[in-house]
Amino acid sequence: MKQIYTFGGYLKEKFGCHVYKVPVSISGFTCPNIDGTVAKGGCTFCENDSFSPSLDRAKPLKGFYLNLTTAENPNLKQQLLQLQQQFEVLSRKATTEYGAERFLVYFQSFTNTYAPFETLKALYERALSFEGVVGLSIGTRSDSVSDEVLNYLAELSKKHEIWIEFGIQSVFDETLQRINRGHDSANVREWVAKAKGYGLNVCGHLIFGLPGEDRSMMLETARQAYAMGIDSVKYHPLYVVKRTALANEYARGAFEPISEDEYIEVLTQALLLKPLHVSVQRVTAGIDNDTLIAPSWCRDRNEQIRSINAAFKKVGLKY
Repeated sequence: MKQIYTFGGYLKEKFGCHVYKVPVSISGFTCPNIDGTVAKGGCTFCENDSFSPSLDRAKPLKGFYLNLTTAENPNLKQQLLQLQQQFEVLSRKATTEYGAERFLVYFQSFTNTYAPFETLKALYERALSFEGVVGLSIGTRSDSVSDEVLNYLAELSKKHEIWIEFGIQSVFDETLQRINRGHDSANVREWVAKAKGYGLNVCGHLIFGLPGEDRSMMLETARQAYAMGIDSVKYHPLYVVKRTALANEYARGAFEPISEDEYIEVLTQALLLKPLHVSVQRVTAGIDNDTLIAPSWCRDRNEQIRSINAAFKKVGLKY
């Protein structure tokens, strides 16, 4: 069996210990595809609360949103408190339950470069100051990054492990239009190339099972994403949650979720196409609560992993 090169393996190799990604969600961050800058309503599948970590004791700031042109941020102190409180709770849990020894702070929910530069600097630098933190991973969109931010992250990367995560999703513009993405594939290519030009580590998110896509299109997205020069990859099946435009499409029969068998077949082929140096951060996704509408197989992640590994075994792979 050949062990798939995982992100955890990469971090263990580099730091010599178990490094854990601590996901944080900061109030005030939104998306240009939600606030009307490039589109309204967000991507058709998007319900950020479905994958945001709990704010725990940190109170969310209702009705407060940032963008690239925000002049002042009166709530920065509260945001920094949220960041600290989430990190303390989740890093403690990771240490106790998973044996974590060092941490990457993962700015996960919404678009985490879509705010004034000084706000980003304050949050990133506070995160890097926490005990045991070796770096950051910043989830964002390719249409919400500036050269100023990339240059700053490149400076940070001289002393810290810095990753930027782009939602590639699909390389087909007709798909991006159908899911109301708000930018085209050329925009993704441009900013992945720029991030790599600054020497940054790039993770690309790919979604299999998007509306209108067949197996050949999904695999073509994987091929082209690898060709962009990404260093790591996350694979996601598209699932339907409540309070999304996709839920409405599903209700009227305009969208049929990918089956588990087809997802695993596409995933397996995508992994066989993957360059060896590209690490894998995620092979599936799902949610086990009452917001999930379909498909039901996305509810139990442990069962998904068992099925995926059974399929991988047939082609000599192990996750």
